[in-house]
Amino acid sequence: MLASFVSDNEDVIVAVATVAVAFVIAEVVDRILKGRALEIGERVVGGQLSPVADTRLRLIRRLVFVTIIVVGIGFALWKFDSVRTVATGVLASSALLGLIVGFAARQTLANTIAGISLVISQPVRVGDLVTFEEETGEVEDIRLSYTSIRCDDGRRLIVPNERLAQSSIVNHTVVDPRVRVEVDVWLPSDGDADEALAELQTDGAEARVAEITSDGIRLVVATDAANPRERGTVAAHLRQDSLRKLRNKALS
Repeated sequence: MLASFVSDNEDVIVAVATVAVAFVIAEVVDRILKGRALEIGERVVGGQLSPVADTRLRLIRRLVFVTIIVVGIGFALWKFDSVRTVATGVLASSALLGLIVGFAARQTLANTIAGISLVISQPVRVGDLVTFEEETGEVEDIRLSYTSIRCDDGRRLIVPNERLAQSSIVNHTVVDPRVRVEVDVWLPSDGDADEALAELQTDGAEARVAEITSDGIRLVVATDAANPRERGTVAAHLRQDSLRKLRNKALS
């Protein structure tokens, strides 16, 4: 009975097996590429790829993965006579097919092409701190069709690549990975701003008077974070350190 079932459904079984094998091969190749990249990073740059290399590697891995899956599905479908018949007719009218597919998948193709263009030209890279349409965050991933940006409050901003490529975007770390961190410190209206500035401008921090209002004097204290991910920690430490300095000065 099993032999009869296999004989009657041979094409389906072979097709399913072909797709499964394609997924396995794609996963294995993806892991090999990732492992090879980590090995090169360990030897060349001390364990971590540069943002440029990391961004391009992600694109290559996804293109290879998708290509293997598409080829596997193509081989699987080719096992069916009806599909071969339809494919033969379709190939005979490839121009019309191109117009239909191009129109139907215009948005997807546009996002994919834009994604490839972004990875090649690299106006933004994985790990960059960017501002896009008044939203600031770190670029987490650049996929074939969209880019993921993690905002300061933890939200993920998903931007289609075509839109990202056509819009103006501020990249705060494209030249230097360091990020400027600024915090506000308030003094009472009758406070000594000069003395406070002298106290705050220590340990590499900079301070300036930003605003004078009826409520008090707003000082801005600034320093650099080594990378975007350290901004929150550096800002918290800068506030705490500034308050400690002013409190100790007031008590002395």
